[in-house]
Amino acid sequence: MTRIDAKFAALKAENKKAFVAYIMAGDPDYDTSMDILKGLPAAGVDIIELGQPFTDPMADGPTIQLAGQRALEGGQTLQKTLDMVTEFRKSDDTTPIVMMGYYNPIFNRGVDKFLADAKTAGIDGLIVVDLPPEEDEELCIPAQKAGLNFIRLATPTTDDKRLPKVLQNTSGFVYYVSITGITGAAEAQAADVAPEVARIKAQTDLPVIVGFGIKTPDAAQNIASVADGSVVGSAIVGEIASGKPVSDILAFVKSLADGAHRA
Repeated sequence: MTRIDAKFAALKAENKKAFVAYIMAGDPDYDTSMDILKGLPAAGVDIIELGQPFTDPMADGPTIQLAGQRALEGGQTLQKTLDMVTEFRKSDDTTPIVMMGYYNPIFNRGVDKFLADAKTAGIDGLIVVDLPPEEDEELCIPAQKAGLNFIRLATPTTDDKRLPKVLQNTSGFVYYVSITGITGAAEAQAADVAPEVARIKAQTDLPVIVGFGIKTPDAAQNIASVADGSVVGSAIVGEIASGKPVSDILAFVKSLADGAHRA
């Protein structure tokens, strides 16, 4: 059982929905990013989604693209992201961390080395958006063998013919993308999301978490009410970009987490 599995089991026992927060590793700089990362659990975050900056982030909108550029300009590397997780684990051994990114930096490091290093650092799961199910032998299967969850995205365009393929080797949870397009674009609507979540749940026992287009505590609550939890990324990254103090950023995160937990 991974930390992700344990977290969902604990939430289920409490009849609570999950709140997942996304931040970009190294944004706006290593030390500030580290302070935010360490503060997320106390702000009510159940699962941390930690972005690995990449030069060509095809799924990300302007807000997260800019966060990745700031991090890269500040010298953030895949090794430094692993170092952040190692540091985080010194004081928190329970909060799950999912690394979200693209395959190129992992391929460049070498899959076997990356998986061993990720496991040692304390990463629990991976979201690698540019590796479709057809490429499962590349990273997904080795990751599962190494004891990491491989989390797949389903979208409004994932039809009933495609869905079983997407779910085939997914573990941890299913990430449902509530809108067509990039992160931080349109606003997610619970009425649109609910039937899609039900459609996915008819084919898997995994929790279904919904992200993209959730910007407020009310939206986090509304979306979580029709799923197993909600993810907020761009709205948090936008707060970080504004240069606010870490305490203000974490207070905003707490308001979102409280929203999701009211569901």
